[in-house]
Amino acid sequence: STMVLMEIDNLGAPGDASPAAAAFFGFMGVAAALSFANFGAAYGTAKSGIGISTMGVLKPDLIVKSVVPVVMAGILGIYGLIIAVILLQKIDFKPSYTAYDGFRHLAAGLCCGLSALASGYAIGIVGDAGVRGNAQEPKLFVGMILILIFAEAIGLYGLIIGIIVSQ
Repeated sequence: STMVLMEIDNLGAPGDASPAAAAFFGFMGVAAALSFANFGAAYGTAKSGIGISTMGVLKPDLIVKSVVPVVMAGILGIYGLIIAVILLQKIDFKPSYTAYDGFRHLAAGLCCGLSALASGYAIGIVGDAGVRGNAQEPKLFVGMILILIFAEAIGLYGLIIGIIVSQ
């Protein structure tokens, strides 16, 4: 137990005993950022696409106007890509890359990825209901766009914090 405590105290020290373990956590941050962000983007796109397809049967003239949620969901995947590229440039298999760096990069990837996942879920639900509602009542369009902006902001917050944590 004393040995474990000594190793925990040493996690951030240069020359850490296991740069492979540190790099593992860094790469897990890359995978988390990209995977979760793309899951969110895919869900938002699919769910909104269902609403657009359903609405387009009755009002095909509104299809192009209703693509906004799909575009906003697609942006979430870009957030994950940005964090993944930033983290990949920082991960190193040298003793100077400590466990602290690996944990920090894992946290950055999770911040961005999980925020984008939540954002994609919200965009998908709002996009689906919003485009269907917009077909019946055109005054709903502005409200739908505002809700989508706030849903997108959740993913943006994760991107910003992910960038800060990765530095």
